[in-house]
Amino acid sequence: MWAFQDKGGRDVCLIPEATGLVQELWRDKWKALGKPMKIFYVSRCYRYERPQAGRYREFTQFGVEYLGGNAPEDRAECLELLSKCLDAYGVQYTLNDAVKRGLSYYTEEGFEAECVQLGAQKQIAGGGRYAEGVGWAIGVDRLLLAK
Repeated sequence: MWAFQDKGGRDVCLIPEATGLVQELWRDKWKALGKPMKIFYVSRCYRYERPQAGRYREFTQFGVEYLGGNAPEDRAECLELLSKCLDAYGVQYTLNDAVKRGLSYYTEEGFEAECVQLGAQKQIAGGGRYAEGVGWAIGVDRLLLAK
């Protein structure tokens, strides 16, 4: 992660992904509204590592999150929506709905969409179930490479 101090000496971190922020908002604010939510977002995100083909330090993430609902039905609907988005874009992909995701907040196996023509950086979308809900994100920059 990009972590540093600003000119005022405050600790700052550029977000590496948006799902963690969505989870925090749900727990701290939205859950009190007493009803499930379905949201989407577009966010600039950042990686602190050496850039590679299809893996940039700054990238755009488009995400969808289903919060506070019914886990099995929401997961199925979420996967269907991911497929519809990728199909509408016209990209060739495979969907693996049983993968171990590298982020600790996932509570069960996740899912990933891959475009094999991208080589080593073939994952264009990923997501799964976490305590607050279920969601996924598409790496927009990588998706553009797959077209």
